[in-house]
Amino acid sequence: MKKALAILPFTALAFVPTCSAVDVFKDDKNVFQIGGYIDARVIDTQGVTEVVNGSSRINFAFTRDMSNDWTTYAKLEWGVNPFGNSTIAYSSESNFETKSGDFLNNRLGYVGLSHDAYGSITIGKQWGAWYDVVYNTNYGFVWDGNASGTYTYNKSDGAINGVGRGDKVIQYRNGFGDFSMAIQMQLKNSVSDIEDDGSNSPNRLVMTEYDNTYGIGLTYEATEMLTLTAGGNFGEPEGTTASGVVISETDYIYGVGASWGNWDSYGFYVAANVNANEFHDTDNIGRFLQEAIGLESIASYLFDNNVKILASYNILEAGDKYEAAHPGDVFKRQFAFAGVHYIWDNSVIFYLEGRVDFSDFSSSTPGLEARQALTEDDGIAVGVRYTL
Repeated sequence: MKKALAILPFTALAFVPTCSAVDVFKDDKNVFQIGGYIDARVIDTQGVTEVVNGSSRINFAFTRDMSNDWTTYAKLEWGVNPFGNSTIAYSSESNFETKSGDFLNNRLGYVGLSHDAYGSITIGKQWGAWYDVVYNTNYGFVWDGNASGTYTYNKSDGAINGVGRGDKVIQYRNGFGDFSMAIQMQLKNSVSDIEDDGSNSPNRLVMTEYDNTYGIGLTYEATEMLTLTAGGNFGEPEGTTASGVVISETDYIYGVGASWGNWDSYGFYVAANVNANEFHDTDNIGRFLQEAIGLESIASYLFDNNVKILASYNILEAGDKYEAAHPGDVFKRQFAFAGVHYIWDNSVIFYLEGRVDFSDFSSSTPGLEARQALTEDDGIAVGVRYTL
């Protein structure tokens, strides 16, 4: 039981498509593992065909059995870009891929302590409790679902408000039978500059200031096939626009999710989640979404010959308060993608994925719709993911 719990913190904090780790060292007390993958793809979107990095990464995990059924552990993970720089912003990794000259970027880094009965506590940069609610649809390789409220501030990593790979997070996890929970606090006082997107909009955010945020994620394994999730996240951001206006609001998101089957098992898998939020995310030119509704869904089937077919539909739509704040403007990020994966020996995956965009960024301001649509487009990609 102790060894199973020692592994729990790593799996619980990494609900993205996982890659197997290799034991580099193991004895009666310590385990040291290396994991990650290299993902290379050719993508055609936004009028450009290019070789780009597919969120390649490397991680190191350490586990140590202590006295009285306690276990300590740590994990470090970096995103790597072994193929050079890309100017195409199309996925949840877009912030990294548009930075010139960076080979590494920090994805995760935390230390933890766990016990059979008392649960686990971790400190550092880690997947937020909110991700427990919506991870079940985040399995596309190329076009991650950007409607779940995870990759906030226009497809960043969710670090600012602690819903994605949150910075400076203290998180407690425990399980009771078929029920498990994650509770977190993000303890920080941070000021973040938002990169100029060239829109020249006086209402776009140029700076945000965040203090603490709080989140909870609940999971119920109703049956061997059915998993139900629920949770929320709360914070109080301040923002400064390009015109100097200071905005002080409450950022919250709450939602539910459900999945049937197991993504990595043969057969059918289907999942969906829905959320409501206020001042939690921004549009594509950096303006707050005063309120929005998001839905993500995915379905797949893994055949006995290791060929998987998948399809996904996602929508994030701003509400009436957004349109009142920006008369004549509409923000509706809406797209579907489908693909085929071939899983070869559980270590190499060849894939083809294509996206069709149905977004609506209508605006009465000349040129604004085009600027909103710069990072949303149809596309097709073919690639290979090599597990380390």
